[in-house]
Amino acid sequence: MKLELRGITKRFGSLVANDHIDLTVEPGEIHCLLGENGAGKSTLMNVLYGLYQAEEGDILLDDVVQHFEGPGDAMAAGIGMVHQHFMLIPVFTVAENVMLGHEETGFGGRLNMAATRKKVRELSDRFGFDLDPDALIEDLPVGVQQRVEIIKALSQNAKVLVFDEPTAVLTPQETDELMAIMKQLKEAGTAIVFITHKLREVREVADRITVIRLGKVVGEAEPTATNEELASLMVGRAVDLVIDKAPARPGDPALVVTDLSVIDHIGQLVVNRVSFEVRAGEVLAIAGVQGNGQTELTEAIMGLQHRVTGEIKLAGTSLRKRSVRHVLDAGVGFVPEDRNQDGLVAEFTIAENLMLDRSSSEPFVKFGNLQLGFLAEFAEEKVKEFDVRAQGISTPVGRLSGGNQQKVVLARELSRDLRLFVAAQPTRGLDVGSIEFVHGQIIAARDAGVAVIVVSTELDEVSALADRIAVMYRGGIVGIVPGDTSRDVLGLMMAGEHPNFAGEAA
Repeated sequence: MKLELRGITKRFGSLVANDHIDLTVEPGEIHCLLGENGAGKSTLMNVLYGLYQAEEGDILLDDVVQHFEGPGDAMAAGIGMVHQHFMLIPVFTVAENVMLGHEETGFGGRLNMAATRKKVRELSDRFGFDLDPDALIEDLPVGVQQRVEIIKALSQNAKVLVFDEPTAVLTPQETDELMAIMKQLKEAGTAIVFITHKLREVREVADRITVIRLGKVVGEAEPTATNEELASLMVGRAVDLVIDKAPARPGDPALVVTDLSVIDHIGQLVVNRVSFEVRAGEVLAIAGVQGNGQTELTEAIMGLQHRVTGEIKLAGTSLRKRSVRHVLDAGVGFVPEDRNQDGLVAEFTIAENLMLDRSSSEPFVKFGNLQLGFLAEFAEEKVKEFDVRAQGISTPVGRLSGGNQQKVVLARELSRDLRLFVAAQPTRGLDVGSIEFVHGQIIAARDAGVAVIVVSTELDEVSALADRIAVMYRGGIVGIVPGDTSRDVLGLMMAGEHPNFAGEAA
């Protein structure tokens, strides 16, 4: 099925999110929609999917103009969408989620679960998804949950499939698996719109590339274009894809972790006798495939894990079993890996989210009264400094793109007086221009004497930022190596092999 968008224009008040956008996607084609956060990519696809109504323009399928009043109309016409934040109910099974909204009934009006299970198995076998129809969503890894989203769309005979930032929450291995799935779908004749800002992914799977900037199409590119050319089109200026940083000048140990172990809520040992130190003025990157204890390690440092043994000291003072408030007040900034779950309150405004961890003291609160004037001035300054794309500081943060939400979290945490900055997946969901900015902020914090921990599954990011790299595998640290260690060596360490050269003992 051929998809064509002609002159699509969508406004939110005075903000023109889409400005007369044209786009054509042929059957059996992967068409990448590339652009910065807030450029209008997701808005355009939400118009296509019937979630928004455009003020101007037409949607055509096989040259026939469509009129979608909602997602149900779009799905009925053969359009499916895999959202960045999955539209799944955690306590439902795979089959129940696939059936939801398209319930098949049998004798006496009973749900025909057998038919849905069969459909899930057939599609799973066809694409090699290995999905159990009766598995609960909450028990599945993120990458497998995404396959459920794809099955949902394919079960409704989607001929046009939209992937909206599908790799934002995936590990590198899961990303590679998704790329292979997209190629399978393409070979089956599906027209695919792939929204992303990750240049490597674009060049790997795209047949054609359309670049959107500030709501307008600013150009088209071939997959053979260089990263620098694509980044320049996206941002409208030359982007430095290599971090320019001076050698670190580390001081005394700021954070010292000794024999730290964590047992999770189901009694599993997820961090196993980990020891390391982070000195003032250095970046220690923690690498590893997601799920090897990195999350629980950072949560233990922040006071979010309760079954913890060993010791955590910041500037000589113990943080173990202290409250999150105590940890924050000790001078720790924290960027959680799931910004929606742990970093933001979606219903609160940008300004309110910027003061979340400082809402009990001056200068934001005096004598029990919120200082609205100071908050507004502070928020305006941070929105400008971190280039948060929004209508204003009173915009609910839940309405922002994923990348702009992340900028709000970073702006809040980096604007405090810090001794230690812990950043878990700090650039997840950000575009190249924003990544350049965030990396610069992290190095600036290091150069200001802050001890920095960066947890990332992106080896390019780890190598770019790290002065030293600790690699985690099955809850332990395989080794701590210099920041210029090769990707090949890091990859072997991520699989559990110890480095065969002199490095710091774990």
